[in-house]
Amino acid sequence: MAGSGRTGLPQLPDGEDSGTFLKSFGRQVKLFRERAGLTQPELAARLLYGPDLIGSVEQGKRIPKPELIDKADEVLDAGGILRAMKGEVARARYPAFFRDAAKLEALAIELCSYDSQVIYGLLQTEEYARAVLSMRRPMLDEETIEERVAARMARQDIFARKPAPLMSFVIEEAVLQRPLGGRRVLREQLEQLLLVGQKRNVEIQVMPTDREDHAGADGPLVLITPNGGEQVAYLETQGRSNLITHRDEVRAMAARYGIIRSQALPPRESLAFIEKSLGGL
Repeated sequence: MAGSGRTGLPQLPDGEDSGTFLKSFGRQVKLFRERAGLTQPELAARLLYGPDLIGSVEQGKRIPKPELIDKADEVLDAGGILRAMKGEVARARYPAFFRDAAKLEALAIELCSYDSQVIYGLLQTEEYARAVLSMRRPMLDEETIEERVAARMARQDIFARKPAPLMSFVIEEAVLQRPLGGRRVLREQLEQLLLVGQKRNVEIQVMPTDREDHAGADGPLVLITPNGGEQVAYLETQGRSNLITHRDEVRAMAARYGIIRSQALPPRESLAFIEKSLGGL
């Protein structure tokens, strides 16, 4: 990846570039169903799902859950063909601008994130994620929101990986005080941060608002080191993103992140700060 320069990720409307793949997957399901001599209602009954869902999957209008794909592969005797497509189907849940970054994140042996607006997706609770996605403008429909929430929760499987990747998160103090979704949602989110922050491979730091010198003035950034690859940087704003792979640019951002970490509270003090904030809700 080194030396490949600055890569602008797709800026198509959400779901546009995944539509062809989902339709292709749906056609595969239909072909296997017809080969098995089953109608949509009959397949739905065997899979314990509604026939409308099966129809929508075959038309490429709905993104099936992994467990549905596993069951369909078994019931339709697809020989692992449908199951082999499960990863790409899951990635279709992500907005177009995030898919490349999601692939790298899943391979990460080290991940660093600085956030100034909302808590990073890997740390979000389900309710906090739903609140953040519900505030998007233009508004997302309910089905898309739920798909995005499910995808965001699935990303958190990274915490159960072995060997565990090293992860560092720096969060602005104001983000921890912003009650997105309401105070109950914020309380649960802060509790989640305290739990995750206890993991040996995770360090969470708070950037106090009163800092007079701040290396993160340019905005949020994410650094990802994938297994077997070189470190890259991911920048996202206003539904647009850049995956930075040029060595000099990535090195500069890594140095900037190091300064951000040095300006933030140490991990132990940060967890104490979060706990104190939790007590005030």
